[in-house]
Amino acid sequence: MSYFPKVDKIKFEGVKSDNPFAFRHYNPEEVIMGKTMKEHLRFAVAYWHTMTQDGSDPFGKPTNIRTWEGSTPMETAKNRVEAFFEILEKLDVEYFCFHDVDIAPEGESLEEFFQNIDEITDLIKEKMDQTGIKLLWNTANMFSHPRFVNGAASSNNADVFAYSAAQVKKGLDVSKKLGGQNYVFWGGREGYESLLNTDMKFEQDNIARLFKMAVAYGEKIGHKPQFLIEPKPKEPSKHQYDFDAATTMAFIQKYDLEGDFKLNLEANHATLAGHTFEHELNVARSYDALGSIDANQGDMLLGWDTDEFPTNIYDTTLAMYEILENGGIAPGGINFDSKVRRSSFEMDDLLLAHIAGMDTFARGLKAAAALKEDRFFDDLKEKRYASYQEGVGAKIVANEEDLESLTEYALQHDDIKNESSHLEFVKSRLNDYLV
Repeated sequence: MSYFPKVDKIKFEGVKSDNPFAFRHYNPEEVIMGKTMKEHLRFAVAYWHTMTQDGSDPFGKPTNIRTWEGSTPMETAKNRVEAFFEILEKLDVEYFCFHDVDIAPEGESLEEFFQNIDEITDLIKEKMDQTGIKLLWNTANMFSHPRFVNGAASSNNADVFAYSAAQVKKGLDVSKKLGGQNYVFWGGREGYESLLNTDMKFEQDNIARLFKMAVAYGEKIGHKPQFLIEPKPKEPSKHQYDFDAATTMAFIQKYDLEGDFKLNLEANHATLAGHTFEHELNVARSYDALGSIDANQGDMLLGWDTDEFPTNIYDTTLAMYEILENGGIAPGGINFDSKVRRSSFEMDDLLLAHIAGMDTFARGLKAAAALKEDRFFDDLKEKRYASYQEGVGAKIVANEEDLESLTEYALQHDDIKNESSHLEFVKSRLNDYLV
């Protein structure tokens, strides 16, 4: 059966199209800077928000109409696989992502949970083999169940650590089974509520222990995906250990994980940390650790993770510029960790929302490519730091100066003149690339 019987495969029709089920900007075969849009963008659909989110919020009951609900949890899970791959095929999206609990019910025991995962991933693999669609990444949900009240790897309870390790092992087995290109750790409860009863160093040591176990197990089974850590500053934990890109890189470096781990960065998490998305991408890129991104946006008037579909061209342009500067995002991708608004409750809204996000990132890619080809930012920065290209500046960069020589220089050159950045003009020029 079809879960979206009125919608054909979505195609590029151009900006003059008034068909809501068509791409107006995303042309997967259009070549930009030597690669097709599809190769640049590597879009993925998130199983959790797309298939399990029901439209409820802290103040209201579910609103989403979903026709895949069955009479048992496993029947629903099987129906979701069918519906999900129909969405992927109609959007012509090549990748997907999931948590273990998204695809299979947990049941009454860990053994039953693993059996359910095996049964559902058999169905998923069949669909992957039929369609050529690939697994961008999977992960273990180690934050929703009450057992994770005090964290997973950071829990004070060793039994919880062991349970978490079992979930990660199963996740890596599934990743190998499905040919996963990445494996993500998001420490939703890996933080603390109060330092009064917390040994922060011990908890972070334990998180690193689990990460190293994951790397070792991947090597043992002959499957080594790109491991990713996804930073987030708060919500649900008040003080999460992976606050932002810089904090997470400090953790990676402290525990000698640089060769194995990069970052999966999310736009809405960046804003919760008080950063722009491009800031987080730039930090990761400066460490050669930009691995993958979760594409969404937050509502700046609200203080929580709203996970809206990205529709802000300014943000997607600057994000895509960082990705182009990175040389691309592979083997990572652009995963729509986004959910439809509570008022967008019809089945077809799932397709309409992804079309909006894909078109917005396509526009960002085109604008970013133009900025790069015109050397817009390169020229600005070269001019701004020109004083380091010659004279004393060049000597500073070459490590040929010291405090004594620079003091002697400064005493003779204390009539300092700075140049205006003309930043308002620069932002106005940037706007020309967005429309």
